Amino acid sequence: MKLNPQIFREYDIRGIAGTDVTEEIYERLGQAIVAYTRGKRKKNCFVVAHDGRLTSRSYAHAVMDGITGAGVNVIDIGQVPTPLCYFGLFTLPVDGGVMITASHNPKEYNGMKVAVGTSTIHGEEIQKLYRVALGDTFPKARKPVTITRMDLLPKYLARVVRSIHVKRRLKVVVDAGNGASGPVGVPLYEQLGCEVIPLYCDVDGRFPNHHPDPTVPKNLTKLIATVKRTGADCGIGFDGDGDRIGVVNEKGEVIFGDKLLILFARHILKEKPGATIISEVKGSRTLYADIEAHGGKAIMWRTGHSLIKAAMKKFNAQLAGEMSGHMFFKHRWYGFDDAVYAGARLLEILGGTKKPLSELLGDVPKTYVTEEIRIETDESRKFEIVKQATRYFKDDLGLKVITIDGARIEFEDGWGLLRASNTSPVLVMRCEADTPKRLKEIQRLIEKKVTELNK
Repeated sequence: MKLNPQIFREYDIRGIAGTDVTEEIYERLGQAIVAYTRGKRKKNCFVVAHDGRLTSRSYAHAVMDGITGAGVNVIDIGQVPTPLCYFGLFTLPVDGGVMITASHNPKEYNGMKVAVGTSTIHGEEIQKLYRVALGDTFPKARKPVTITRMDLLPKYLARVVRSIHVKRRLKVVVDAGNGASGPVGVPLYEQLGCEVIPLYCDVDGRFPNHHPDPTVPKNLTKLIATVKRTGADCGIGFDGDGDRIGVVNEKGEVIFGDKLLILFARHILKEKPGATIISEVKGSRTLYADIEAHGGKAIMWRTGHSLIKAAMKKFNAQLAGEMSGHMFFKHRWYGFDDAVYAGARLLEILGGTKKPLSELLGDVPKTYVTEEIRIETDESRKFEIVKQATRYFKDDLGLKVITIDGARIEFEDGWGLLRASNTSPVLVMRCEADTPKRLKEIQRLIEKKVTELNK
């Protein structure tokens, strides 16, 4: 079978539905997952779930055909956001799981996330799965297997409501972008005692209202307007498969991932003094300083949900978060990225104070930041460009450069990041500085070198 190697990415498998990924390919991948996990299975069962994309249900059926045909049982939890699949890894008698999703990619895409045990595979392990899938001999079922249909949502809702308490009635606007999280977030926040104003919370894989990516400001336009119009305490947005959160305060101002992580970190450090908290190279300098100032241990790590989850286990971290809105709570939860749960934790914090959300971060020093700037380049050259830029800033200019993930160039009054995307043929840049003037200077310095190297 012909498989496009480009769909086997750093964190997941993802491509154009009907071209790069088809029912036939999903069935083959189901067989390959069984072969790949030979010797790692104890319960001989996988959980399978899918998001709301138009092709996701048929692809879920195909992957289940592959898994069961190779002799492994399946628990099918149906159409749910990705965190519900992760929840199944921890609460069901399974050896791993498959989530059919293309996350926040455009509607013509689909893909899958694969978990072994309670961890999603990434990097070289995804390449190993690719090599297994290229084979033509797979296990065959030698005895009857089962597909068990299960509604896991009531168990998930009960588990969250049992552990989170919102002390005053809040008004929250929820924008699910017609992704899979609307049927989870709305009932959960209502059970927590909130008044919920839903926006685009019906699942529609055509994404007719706006693209389901809450990190892009234009996708938050209706959420911001509705928060202002209704006098809501906050607005919460979800991406297509519910593992990334976007937040706006009562003024309609966007709270980006690193600032949101400050809020969560302060709350956890009150209960867990000295806790380790992880973020990634795009995070504000104020984030790392604030964690340390509140008695925590801050660690800067590589970007990517699978990489962050692995780092959380390595460093026994209580919390982690990314600029992209992935939030990982080990504290009182399971350590996976879950936007609906992160929203519940935000409501718990907000309900425990009479202050508006805007005031809770009012003491964070003001800095000036760019959005995430994406520069198109050749897939084959992107890592080499970053390597050459690193040498220039470090060796030629004598600047401090953090190289854990690309090049984070440090200045006394700011920093600039250049890294290669693990999922696209682009370079990613972000800058922060103490003044607008200095921000422009840092941005121009890096852009000039990148333009030179990217010819």
